[in-house]
Formats: sequence, C-alpha cells, structure tokens
Amino acid sequence: QVQLVESGGGLVQPGGSLQLSCAASGIIFSIYSMGWYRQAPGKQRELVAFISSGGSISYADSVKGRFTISRDNAKNTVYLQMNSLKPEDTAVYYCNAGSTSSGGTYLPNNYWGQGTQVTVSS
Repeated sequence: QVQLVESGGGLVQPGGSLQLSCAASGIIFSIYSMGWYRQAPGKQRELVAFISSGGSISYADSVKGRFTISRDNAKNTVYLQMNSLKPEDTAVYYCNAGSTSSGGTYLPNNYWGQGTQVTVSS
C-alpha cells in the first residue's frame, strides 16, 4: 500500500521559512520522480517543484530562488525548504510520486499525500 505523508506546515509570518517533508512507503522511492504541488482556496492545484530519480530539479517561476527541493533516498523522504515566504504562498501543499518525461516534464500519478497547510500571514 502506497503512503505519502506530508509534515512541516504551519503558520509563518511573511519573510519566514518552513521546511516540508514527505515520507514515502510502499514504493521503491529511489526510482520515482517526486513533486510538490500546492492548492490555494478557489484555485487549481499547481506544480511547485519536482526532483527526478537522477536528481534533476525544476521549479515554478513563482518560487525560483526561494524554495529548494531535495530528497534523501535512504530515508524515502523528499523535502521542500521554503524561504522568504509570501502571503501568496498560502496553500495546502501535497507531494506526489511520479515520473519525468523525456522532455523534462513532470508526470504525476495517483500517489498523493493528504497535504499539509501552509499559511503565511502577519
């Protein structure tokens, strides 16, 4: 049974930092690309960042220079370090286990976590 469990969300002031974690079980973690998505109220879920099984990384333009994705295959965990947070980063953040196309596009599958709430507010 595949499980992805996100943690690390919370309430933070603008300019602050948070680190999200996503622990995976039931999959061979090292062969999967891992993506972080977010969904704000009334908006579609959007891809924030992903890291391939080989370590290639891509970010949405809105988070470049502020967010860092990483993975620890020994711990079956993917991280999202979020710095210089803005109110518009407020959303539920989800991780996903997927794949990367030959063109470098992240391809999500049906393996989703339950999400962790990030609220950026003063």
